[in-house]
Amino acid sequence: MQSISFFQFITATILTITVISCNQVSNEGTLAFAKAETTITSPQPPVKDRNVSQEFKDYWYQGKAEITSYKLDQGRYGEVRPGTAVMIFVTEDFLPKAQVKADRQNPDNIPVLKLNATKNFNTGVYPYSIMSSTFYPVYTEQHALKISQSMQEWCGQQYAQLNNRREFEIMSHSYFEGEEDKEYSVAKTHLENEIWTQLRISPEDLPTGSIEIIPDFSYSRMKHVPLKAYQATATSETGKYTLEYPELKRSLVINYNPSFPYTIESWEETFNSGWGPEAKVITTKATKINSIKSAYWGKNSNKDETLRADLGLD
Repeated sequence: MQSISFFQFITATILTITVISCNQVSNEGTLAFAKAETTITSPQPPVKDRNVSQEFKDYWYQGKAEITSYKLDQGRYGEVRPGTAVMIFVTEDFLPKAQVKADRQNPDNIPVLKLNATKNFNTGVYPYSIMSSTFYPVYTEQHALKISQSMQEWCGQQYAQLNNRREFEIMSHSYFEGEEDKEYSVAKTHLENEIWTQLRISPEDLPTGSIEIIPDFSYSRMKHVPLKAYQATATSETGKYTLEYPELKRSLVINYNPSFPYTIESWEETFNSGWGPEAKVITTKATKINSIKSAYWGKNSNKDETLRADLGLD
């Protein structure tokens, strides 16, 4: 599952996640997922090589993943719900055409830093489960090659994927009427989902100033806003990165250790939750519980459940 190839190549893929909610749509926003459109038409800059330090290679190419657990207070339907979040970072080789993990070394492989991020919380009697995957190139300065996200709750489920090719190619599938099978493309721009992996490689290169950026897929899913680029203001301070979306009335603050390996310590996401007169500004918070390095894919016996206790997940 871990790879140690250092070949540099270009090719793009990014999975995007758009969504729909059960009959709770009226609680979180208007259901509007016709073809998302973007106004970005400017040519993209050429892909550049990225130099990474030996310290980076020593940390990330050990044949292990970094697993970090967080105490989650998730805003949903105008209330804060307790839950857990987990971020799993791992390097691996990526197939440029199929845009999936490579099972063997090959000169065409693209080394990526992959993030699998999960959130689990309950809304009353029924649970939510969210997982996002981001595949970010290690040795070239370009957008994530692929992003995918799935969301399940008792009303239904959805899946969406964004692939970075000539444009961002998006396909989505959903249980809900009006959001069934779709395929379309949008112009390339910044992606909120890739910020987390870019931060772990080179936080000094995070975008700043007035930018156009596609928000986190799970936000678009739960708020039922079109999956497209929005104007935002990005600021970077020592150990803190902030995104402000005026049109969406939303902000995201990521707090991280400014020293390598730039571990993510906590984050806060503030937005309007609920609908009509019951809508209110609410803040989702996540605070680090613990972090371990593990080749977790081989830790699948009953005795390995003790690792969940180490992460505070039991």
